[in-house]
Amino acid sequence: MVEKNSKGLVHVYTGDGKGKTTAALGLAMRAVGQGMKVTFIQFLKGLPCGEHFFLKQYNPFEIVQISVGDSFKKSKKQSSQEAQQTLAYAEQEILSGKYDLVILDEIFIAISQGLITVKQVLDMLDSKPASVELVLTGRKAPPEIIQRADLVTEMLMIKHPFTEGTDARRGIEY
Repeated sequence: MVEKNSKGLVHVYTGDGKGKTTAALGLAMRAVGQGMKVTFIQFLKGLPCGEHFFLKQYNPFEIVQISVGDSFKKSKKQSSQEAQQTLAYAEQEILSGKYDLVILDEIFIAISQGLITVKQVLDMLDSKPASVELVLTGRKAPPEIIQRADLVTEMLMIKHPFTEGTDARRGIEY
């Protein structure tokens, strides 16, 4: 059994650059390597991603997706219902005492699309147990959440092959 951190921090990985989910996955692998319990909860995703295939094979932690299929091809009503269900599930897991690290991947996209509210997320932060490390990812992190976070990293896109017409590549972007 690993000793719990006395102070779990709130991390924000945001910005238009590549690497938010990748950074969160790297932190998850580091935490598992130190014997911590991790859950990775994804709000909105499209194509099946390499991390899902890796985790099925090696099982160091679980990625949970309430939403099935391509989130970006669904009606706003369906996406909103799934995002609300995902948020309720995330709150339950944060409070459960089972996890040292909880990652809420693409939560800021759910906020920016109006599927969940900033207030809901701030309320969740208020109820977070002191020992739980919490990571929130996605473009367009709201200023209120940035202010509340302990660690904020902005991924800045300086150059990306997408701008030259290169499609997302298997194993690199997904």
